[in-house]
Amino acid sequence: MNIFLDTSSLFKLYHKEPGTEIIDDVFATSIIGHVFLSEITKIEYVSAVWKKVRIREISASEAETKVTRFKSDYTKYVFLGLDDAIVNRALDMMAKYGKSGLRALDSVQLASAVSLSDKCGLFITTDKLLNDFFALESLPVINI
Repeated sequence: MNIFLDTSSLFKLYHKEPGTEIIDDVFATSIIGHVFLSEITKIEYVSAVWKKVRIREISASEAETKVTRFKSDYTKYVFLGLDDAIVNRALDMMAKYGKSGLRALDSVQLASAVSLSDKCGLFITTDKLLNDFFALESLPVINI
């Protein structure tokens, strides 16, 4: 089964926090084909790591290790580029869900996910609001 992960769910593969066990279970109990990520996940992931340093949850050296580990794992993932089709779909998602709280980068994650609706059997985010938008777009999700 191919899956799509947003940054919040991917992060739990590299940093133990609430919800990590659910993500780990998906990988342990499913036969995973491709793991799709939006290209912006690279930026969001690094931002999330350094936020953990700013709030003193991890050290700078731990952050550097997490960033290096993720970069070394790039070949494990299929990154969906930020092309005109994704940008236009993200704009459509903002028009559709902006008044309901969809944020800019989440619109790119949502657009990326929707573009993969026929390629993935599961779409995972640990962001409650984004998960709701995935469900509204009829994407198969799990609740974390």
